[in-house]
Amino acid sequence: MLRLDKSTPFSWKKEIFAGLTTFFTMAYVMVVNPIILKDAGIPFSQSFMATIIATIVGTLLMGVFAKYPIAIAPAMGLNAYFAYSVVKAHQGMSYQVALSAVFVMGIIFVLISLTPLRTTLIKAIPASLKHAITAGIGLFIAFIGMRMSGLIKDHPTNLVALGDLHSPPVILTLVGLFTTLICISLNIPAALFIGMVVTGIIAYLTGQLHFDKGFIAVPSIPEPIVLNPIQAVSDVIQFGLYGAVFSFLLVTLFDTTGTFLGVSKQAGLTKGDETPNSSRAMLSDSIASLVGSIFGTSPTSAYIESASGVTAGGRTGFTAVVVAIMFAICAFFSPLMGSLTGVAAITSPALIIVGSMMISHVRYLNWDHYEESFPAFLVILSMPLTSSIATGISLGFITYPIMKVLKGKWKEVHPLIYVFAVLFVIQLIFVPH
Repeated sequence: MLRLDKSTPFSWKKEIFAGLTTFFTMAYVMVVNPIILKDAGIPFSQSFMATIIATIVGTLLMGVFAKYPIAIAPAMGLNAYFAYSVVKAHQGMSYQVALSAVFVMGIIFVLISLTPLRTTLIKAIPASLKHAITAGIGLFIAFIGMRMSGLIKDHPTNLVALGDLHSPPVILTLVGLFTTLICISLNIPAALFIGMVVTGIIAYLTGQLHFDKGFIAVPSIPEPIVLNPIQAVSDVIQFGLYGAVFSFLLVTLFDTTGTFLGVSKQAGLTKGDETPNSSRAMLSDSIASLVGSIFGTSPTSAYIESASGVTAGGRTGFTAVVVAIMFAICAFFSPLMGSLTGVAAITSPALIIVGSMMISHVRYLNWDHYEESFPAFLVILSMPLTSSIATGISLGFITYPIMKVLKGKWKEVHPLIYVFAVLFVIQLIFVPH
C-alpha cells in the first residue's frame, strides 16, 4: 500500500476523489506551459507531450516511491524564465541549447538530492530572499499574462500602457479573469480550470476559438532532444549558461521543498520536525526535471495545488497515482489542447491569478529591517523590469551580504552566500545578458 505507515488512514473513495481534485486544480498547466514554451520556439506537440511525460514520471515517483499525495509538474515561473530570460535573451540560442541547461541542472539536482548538501543549501539561503524570489516570479508571470492578453501594451515613452478595452481578446480575458475570481471567492478547488473552460466556451461561441484538428488523437512519444551529458555540459559552457543552471536549481530546490513541507504538514504526515522520505520526494522531482528536459520542457516542481487534494482527504501516495493516470488520459486530447493555445485569453487569467498567489509571499518579509527588506525589494522589482529571473536573484544575493556587512551583522550570513555573491558579480560583469 502507498502509505508512509500503517497508521495513515486509507479510503479508496477519498483517495480517488482527492486525486481528481488535485488534477482539476492543476490541469491548467497542460495548456499554459506549452503556450509559454511556444515563445521559446518549442513546437506545441513537443512541449505538450513533454509536460505530460514529466508530470506522470514525477507524480508517480512521488506517489509510489516517496508515498506522498503530492503532484509534480513543470513549474510556473521557471517556464517563463526558460522562454524569455534564457532563450530570447541570448541571440542565436536555440531551445535545444536551453534544454541542455535544464538537463545539467537535473543531473546536479539528482546528485544533491542524494546527499546532505540539499539541507545545507536550503538552510544557507536567507528566508527573505526565498520569499522575494517567489514573489518576484509571481509578478513576472502576471506581467506576461497581461501582455499576452493585450490588457497592457507597449508604449513608446512609458514602456507599457493600458490596452484596448474594446477589443474582443481583452474583453474575453476580463470575462475569464472575473469568472475565475468568482470561483476562487466561492472556494471552488478547480477555479482556474473552470475559468479556462468557461472562457473557452465563450471564445468558441464568439468565433475566436476553432477546432480545425479535432479533439482526440493517438499520442506519440516525442523524440528526445537532450541525451548526451557531455554535449549538454558543452552547450552550457559555450553559451555561458552557468547563471541559468544555478537559477533553475535554486528556485526548484526551495520551491519544491517549501511546497513539500507545507502540504505534508497539512496532511499530518510530518513527525515532529522530521518529514519521512523527504530525500525520496526531492529525488522524485529531480528525476522529473531530468526526464522533462530530455523531451522538451522546463524544470518541474511540487505543485501547491496538491493541498486541494489533501483538503479533500488525500493522505497516501495513491492520490498522486490518480493524478498521474488523469494526465496520461489527457495525452489523447492533444488536438483539443492545441486549439486552446491559439487563444491567449483562455490562459492569461490563470497566469495573472497564479502570479497574485505567488506575490503574496511579500507578507513574510521583515520590512522593518532594511538589510533584509531592500535586497528582497530589489529581487521583486528587477525580475519583471529586466525580464530576467536570474538577474533578480543575482542582485538579491549580491546586495544581501553587503547590507549585512554594513549593518555589522556579517556573522549572520552563511559563508555560502558570500561565495554566491562573488560568483554573481563575476557573472553580471563578464557573462553577456
